[in-house]
Amino acid sequence: MELNKDQTVMSEDKKPQDPNPRFACEGCSVLLDVNDGDRLVFARLSGGAILKIGNKNYSLKPLIGAPFGSLFQVETGEDGSFLSRILPIKQDNSSNNVMDDSRDNREIVDNNEAQNLTGEEIEAMRREGAKGDEIIEALIANSKTFDKKFQLSQEKYKLKKQKKYAPKLLLRRPFARSICEAYFKKYPARIGFLRVDALSLLLTMANVTAYSDVLVVDMVGGLVTGAVAERLGGTGYVCNTYKGSSPYPVEMVRMFNFSDKVLERIVQSSINELSSANTASPEGNNQQEGETSSTSDIMVEEISATTEAGVVDIVVPESKVIKAAKAGAKASKETIEMWRENGFSSLIIAAQDQDPWSVAKDVLPLLSYSAPFVIYHQYLQPLATCMHKLQQGKMAINLQITEPWLREYQVLPSRSHPHMQMSSFGGYVLSGIRISTT
Repeated sequence: MELNKDQTVMSEDKKPQDPNPRFACEGCSVLLDVNDGDRLVFARLSGGAILKIGNKNYSLKPLIGAPFGSLFQVETGEDGSFLSRILPIKQDNSSNNVMDDSRDNREIVDNNEAQNLTGEEIEAMRREGAKGDEIIEALIANSKTFDKKFQLSQEKYKLKKQKKYAPKLLLRRPFARSICEAYFKKYPARIGFLRVDALSLLLTMANVTAYSDVLVVDMVGGLVTGAVAERLGGTGYVCNTYKGSSPYPVEMVRMFNFSDKVLERIVQSSINELSSANTASPEGNNQQEGETSSTSDIMVEEISATTEAGVVDIVVPESKVIKAAKAGAKASKETIEMWRENGFSSLIIAAQDQDPWSVAKDVLPLLSYSAPFVIYHQYLQPLATCMHKLQQGKMAINLQITEPWLREYQVLPSRSHPHMQMSSFGGYVLSGIRISTT
């Protein structure tokens, strides 16, 4: 019996929908921010996932189902320490104002004798179920020098004790900005020292908009590929191209928690396949796809299990690991033929390990005429050489090299100033528009 259109629509509506992107569900990737940026780590939520803070392990099960942006604090109960969701307390504006205070820290001597509360007494309070805030209040009450400190010094003292006795955990959603900032802070070499303002400059100068077909040479772990796919929102295509027979790993795409609709728009194809009429066989495509997925699994586990200074350990039992959906399937022959006929609408190159000109001369002919392109590199000279050769070959116009500049400020009453430690370098970006050489 045949189904009419109404029945067909109803059957399609009954298909399982993608999880709500505003809430952390089991199996999704999350970014955990411990103590306001002191430690950053990516994790995949599951019932058996464990987070190590200090010398203790905490289950991440309370995070499942919580909305992104939720704040958790370590609390002690009958079964031991656990993560409990709390609501942020709004401070009065009057408490933020720095009053005229005649006190200073000149007469305070740090001889480890200012605290009357011993370590044994603090541990006894913990065993009795005292909360972190109660321990902090007890430390302040038993401090001989707290009342003599300046107002800002008192706030720093409270913050230091809060990080030790009542650590807080912020549940953040992984997206282009948060992923780029986290990697730039901990592993800048893995993303080619690509800062978040340089990443936004790449997307803007490449004119990445809905229904665009963007060609990407991504050698920064998939950060650029994920950022482009996030902006496309399931429309158009992002094609990750490469030289040789093995594609570049794009393991960071799994952290974006993309839906199946978006993942279908992330494809890959070699430069030879895009520039030649003969595409690879399906067997070879499946083999290459398997190699890519296995590489991605290794890289994701490496990021989660790396133990370095300032990085939190994530321990996940192997039997409870939930893998994310694969991204970067091989482009179909029909799609490749369409790109060979019409060309791509924009090009982004982020190849830190290769010469920009050697890559640009191979992929630039794949662009349609009047299409913009951008090339990122950590150093200026390779881009200057590439720009000179593009001018000699009359392959592009409106060529310019841009150096992104970013300064972050601390904005607080009576003490607003630039941050003491900032990144003074964010790479260089070469942009232009492809033209016909005939």
